[in-house]
Amino acid sequence: MTYTLNVAGLTRQLPICKVSDTLSIAGFVIFGDVELTCQCARALLEKAPEYDYMVAPEAKAIPLIHEMAKQAGRNDYFLVRKKAKAYMHNVFKVEDHSITTEGTQYLYMDGDDAAKMKGKRVIIIDDVISTGGSIAAVEELVREAGGIVVGRMAVLAEGDAAQRGDIIFLERLPLFDGEGNEIKA
Repeated sequence: MTYTLNVAGLTRQLPICKVSDTLSIAGFVIFGDVELTCQCARALLEKAPEYDYMVAPEAKAIPLIHEMAKQAGRNDYFLVRKKAKAYMHNVFKVEDHSITTEGTQYLYMDGDDAAKMKGKRVIIIDDVISTGGSIAAVEELVREAGGIVVGRMAVLAEGDAAQRGDIIFLERLPLFDGEGNEIKA
């Protein structure tokens, strides 16, 4: 079972993936699709507010934020990590709940990155916004760093996220029931 997605002038077939007995999602994975990554980055940049830095949660947003920085002529962007790394300094963390990750996870920000964000305009980039948990966690880290969130952007807004007025996205992605039937909004 698949869902046909049209985004940034491209068409892709997404597999329907069961998350629970009552919920399935269309599996959007930007990894390995260079054409899709480049087109989505271009389309998001056209909608982006004025900003100083971009930040994204690892991992699926990494190729997207990289391509956005490249196309915008920027030499840097920031990632918040799912695990603290030895090379990170003055690390701080927040709790994150994601529809695609079982249980509680944490997101970690490097203190050196945080220092650069202080007082700067920051846009948060992700591949899909669904419940908004990951975006909220990244936003909390940016605020703790002293950054000013000026935009929340994603390729897709899944389910009720498409009704939010505080995110910028390219296309709506429906949710599906446990049998793979689209849940009508």
